[in-house]
Amino acid sequence: MIRRKVLPADVLNAYEDFSSRTLARIPTVIERLIYIASTRDYNSGLYHHEGLASRFTAAAAAQALQCAHAEAFQAVSAMSLRQLSQEIQQYMKSSREESAAFLNAWQKLEPYRVAIPMEVDPTVAELFASNVKIALAILRLHLLKQADHPSIAWPLPSPGPRSLPQLRN
Repeated sequence: MIRRKVLPADVLNAYEDFSSRTLARIPTVIERLIYIASTRDYNSGLYHHEGLASRFTAAAAAQALQCAHAEAFQAVSAMSLRQLSQEIQQYMKSSREESAAFLNAWQKLEPYRVAIPMEVDPTVAELFASNVKIALAILRLHLLKQADHPSIAWPLPSPGPRSLPQLRN
């Protein structure tokens, strides 16, 4: 949650407008994070959203986007590996890319790194990247299991005690 008390009124209004008009339509937090990060110029680090800037000032829009980015990043960073895996899985499905191609790209190109806000502590940024890598490995494992056993469903298993099958010699 952002500290709305410390935001100037125009930034708060831009943030609330962006949240209700745009972010509310994006189903998962990781998709929101990626979308917000895409509004940041990769060369300057400045945020821009044409529609928001036309309703408010460019500066208020940029600050609102920066706040929304920090909030989304914090929410994703606080997720358990299970939640993060589920979020990435849902994002993968909505991307309409083949699961294997999506996982290959995300594991090799690491596009999630551009979703890290500039102001984030480097240790938190590395923890985030590490958690995403683990979540991707979990999804790859499930994809491989699904390929080996088509009857296995996508949902991630519940943590907790399970009886293991007995091995025969």
